[in-house]
Amino acid sequence: MSFMYYEKDGRGISDSELREKLISSLPDTHLQKVLILPPDFTRVHSNAGRITNIYYHYLTEKGCRVDIMPAVGTHERVTREEAEIMFGDIPYEKLLVHNWRTDVVKLGEVPGSYLKEISEGMWTEGVSVEVNSLVMDSGYDLILSVGQVVPHVVVGMANHAKNLFVGVGGRDMISKSHMLGAVYGMDRILGRDHTPVRKLFDYAYEHFLYDRPIQFVLTVCTAEKEKIHQHGLFIGHGRDILDSAVVLAQKHNVTYMQKRIRKCVAYLDPMEFKSTWVGDKALYRTCMAMEKGGELVILAPGVRTFGEDPGVDRMLRMYGYRGHDEIMRHYYDPEDPTLRENQAVAAHLLQGSAHYGKFTVTYAVSKSFMQDVEQIGYQAADYAEISKRYDPEKLTYGWHTMPDGEEIFYIPAPALGLWIAEDSASS
Repeated sequence: MSFMYYEKDGRGISDSELREKLISSLPDTHLQKVLILPPDFTRVHSNAGRITNIYYHYLTEKGCRVDIMPAVGTHERVTREEAEIMFGDIPYEKLLVHNWRTDVVKLGEVPGSYLKEISEGMWTEGVSVEVNSLVMDSGYDLILSVGQVVPHVVVGMANHAKNLFVGVGGRDMISKSHMLGAVYGMDRILGRDHTPVRKLFDYAYEHFLYDRPIQFVLTVCTAEKEKIHQHGLFIGHGRDILDSAVVLAQKHNVTYMQKRIRKCVAYLDPMEFKSTWVGDKALYRTCMAMEKGGELVILAPGVRTFGEDPGVDRMLRMYGYRGHDEIMRHYYDPEDPTLRENQAVAAHLLQGSAHYGKFTVTYAVSKSFMQDVEQIGYQAADYAEISKRYDPEKLTYGWHTMPDGEEIFYIPAPALGLWIAEDSASS
């Protein structure tokens, strides 16, 4: 059974409405053991934290054991401070940790012949289907996969089966799905459904997880400052809820620009964005709206590293965001198999180089981190200085003319949207 609920008045779904719909959608049976898979803190504006909190308290009060494992993928573990902000009064000790390198079981493989077909011949390797072993634990009566449908650089529109195969998935699926998306082309994927990567996830879910007691809980949200507006709630087992959520997300999270942006300023919340691995969402979501020769300024006071773990960070520092040709030269270097063995890193470098030769990217970071940023291939600015001109406390979303006549387009939460120039299809 599928359940879909939309806002009625443009103000978003209220907390009381949310609670009522979540509880009424639970199976009409006595649940003894439930696993909840919410996103990590990089999706703090998904409202998944509040949803998880509602489920946790309702189920535990009924005597049900509830386990919670944030779907971190390759990201950093949720910290105690982040957990308190996102999940409220759920005890931190209740949050299980997923390790994408060691905690998975292999369920099977998506054949290379199928991947060749869906990628127009651009990818021919088979992909192992791996998930955290808890997903296959027969002791769970119900698995709640919670998350936001929003534009995504790898899959097109995030969530549904992606939350399983990447969020609590394993190395082979994470690496190869990212590389599949990169070789197929970011501009052919962002903001769209039924992309090659989505078809990969759909195939894996239908063949290997469809019989598991998984219930997807999908949101469509926007945010203004710290206030989350939830526009839709989609709950169910199958693909139909994703179809409907995608349509609503494309309405709320994709903006078509009548003119291209010469100077874009995007702000990354320091609590949410600590690395370029995640912070590059500001680049992905704006690149199709930028004017050739323009500049994207990313206000990133919390960015202090490149990768989300030390190994990935070392590789990003080694190769840098230096354009498609340079990255692929390293990828095919017979003397250096590093990128071929770490395809998610190679894919990220390709996507993080989307601006190369088109427009410049300036990361505004702490003064002590500026040299590192410049060495990796981006321009750098001192956040303390540049934020005096582009003050995130004063700027509001949209076009602004600065005192000296400079025109900018300001985006306070780039990870929640996608900006596309109306002339992109012909350019």
